[in-house]
Amino acid sequence: MIVNELGRRAFLRGLGSSISLPSLCLLEPSNLSARERDSIPLRMGFAYIPNGVIMENWKPNEQGKKFELTSTLQPLKNRKQDIQILSGLDHTKANANGDGGGDHARANATFLTGCQARKTAGSNIKVGKSVDQIAASHIGEQTKLPSLELSTDRARRSGKCDSGYSCAYQFNLSWKTESMPMSPESNPRLVFERLFGKSQSKDDFKATAKRLRYDKSILDFVLEDANQLMGRMGKDDREKIDEYLGAVRELEKRIEKNEINEKNIPEYQSPEGVPNSYKEHLRLMYDMMALAFQTDSTRVSTFLLAHDGSNRSFHEIGVAEGHHSLSHHRDNLLKKEKLAKIDRFYIEQFAYFLEKLSSIKEQDGSPLLDHCMILYGGGISDGNRHRHVDLPAILAGGKAHGLEVGRHHDFSTRGNKNDSKLNKEGLGVPMTNLHLGLLQKMGVDADQIGDSTGKLINI
Repeated sequence: MIVNELGRRAFLRGLGSSISLPSLCLLEPSNLSARERDSIPLRMGFAYIPNGVIMENWKPNEQGKKFELTSTLQPLKNRKQDIQILSGLDHTKANANGDGGGDHARANATFLTGCQARKTAGSNIKVGKSVDQIAASHIGEQTKLPSLELSTDRARRSGKCDSGYSCAYQFNLSWKTESMPMSPESNPRLVFERLFGKSQSKDDFKATAKRLRYDKSILDFVLEDANQLMGRMGKDDREKIDEYLGAVRELEKRIEKNEINEKNIPEYQSPEGVPNSYKEHLRLMYDMMALAFQTDSTRVSTFLLAHDGSNRSFHEIGVAEGHHSLSHHRDNLLKKEKLAKIDRFYIEQFAYFLEKLSSIKEQDGSPLLDHCMILYGGGISDGNRHRHVDLPAILAGGKAHGLEVGRHHDFSTRGNKNDSKLNKEGLGVPMTNLHLGLLQKMGVDADQIGDSTGKLINI
């Protein structure tokens, strides 16, 4: 009998090891761990805007819950109770600090790292590990993708860009190590395929779900049979079976990570590629981030809307001049009006993203937005003077996880928002203090990021 069972075991082992998994990741509520069933996971996202903003059209006059949205922020009126306008956050490591020109490269490189980028156009780039990658290194194993990096610009990891800085600093927002950027993907079709494979119809997803259920039933059979056999074996054989069962359980985890809930298959066709419209491109990439969060393919994502220093024109909204050229407006009112139109255009796309997250329901019926915290902002406030203090920043979502939404909070000691004495040294707090606070919300314990001086807990 033992021989027969061992022969059956060999057959099952061969069958189990032959299981092949497709690249889909849609968690079914019944397969969530007990901890995840008790608390829907929090997601972390970052969206970066280039070249600064017209701050007098951005920053509200009032603090607290009774603030009024400025002209630039008006597109967010429907989501006002889901956002925080955060003022008084600085990135002084984006200042020259003896390195001369290159504010755009430093703004990009510092935004999520809080570190001074080494001024080099060679391969010896160095900045610091970014907040998203710190999170991914702690929680990334819980999802198919540890993190997802997006952009509308093609990735660049070498070459000379801003004032002697490597292009790697400007075209990458996320850094896995101090010298290894995480190259973002700009083609929405490739992002979709990375998330879901090349399946494009609901029938394809259902067929995959059926196969995964079959694979899972095989593993259940293997584990049950092996456990019955364990009590009838000697020590050496039990050790071998233990080792084998470890491999089977690992395969089971991989299947659970890729299981599909047919009732919640996203109704979304694979994008054809990069659209001609910049507005459509931005929205497609926001859609990809929303899909990644909705399907729990990842819980950490970054989106470089455009690299700092981008000189893109905006014919869609009647602005023919380049963005970077306009940002050095020298207080020319016409140029500032055009820049304000660009600032509002970017906010309109962000509002679209928040509406999308709000429309998607979690398994308990709550909006997905309540379980996401999205930091939208940039590494330059006043593009005309390359200021890296009192940065534009919006923190959206997170209501279900205790974030204080529906308010404007100024962390600085500057006083009047139009104070002419603002200087590049900064009178606020490092933005990295906010990053530490966000990590704490994600359940990641970190003591230091770049130039941080403590955790912001009032978020």
